[in-house]
Amino acid sequence: MKNFDLPSEKEYKLIVDKKTPGSKKIKGFLRAFWVGGVICLIGHFIGQFGEWIGCTQKTVSMFTASCLVYLGTLFTGIGIYDKIGKYAGAGSIVPITGFANSMCAPAMEFRREGMITGIGAKLFTIAGPVLTYGISASVLYGFIFWLKEYVL
Repeated sequence: MKNFDLPSEKEYKLIVDKKTPGSKKIKGFLRAFWVGGVICLIGHFIGQFGEWIGCTQKTVSMFTASCLVYLGTLFTGIGIYDKIGKYAGAGSIVPITGFANSMCAPAMEFRREGMITGIGAKLFTIAGPVLTYGISASVLYGFIFWLKEYVL
């Protein structure tokens, strides 16, 4: 067997730095910014349309959120949202359409395994922790608000 001289830690770091491609952060930031902005602009137009058809101020936000979730799910189902996600990164994940994508994508991936073991079991793999901590935090906040308002 040949005895190879292993590089030192500094030499190894230099080798890794040479071989690792640099990330294009500014380009990524700009893409995320404008795609996220376009998604929010579409949401604004949906909200304006909701007001135009007679939704109240309270229901227009539900109408807008529902439409954006539907569009995110639709675009995930037909394969467009993955392309948007590759292009925009976090700009497509942060809005509510990203939540719809995180719910729909695992269900689409495992649909061949059936309704229960495929879709049902995998539906919340990505969004489950977000829902768990979000609901838990809202219950805790509601309890603190209730204590402050009615007990103290």
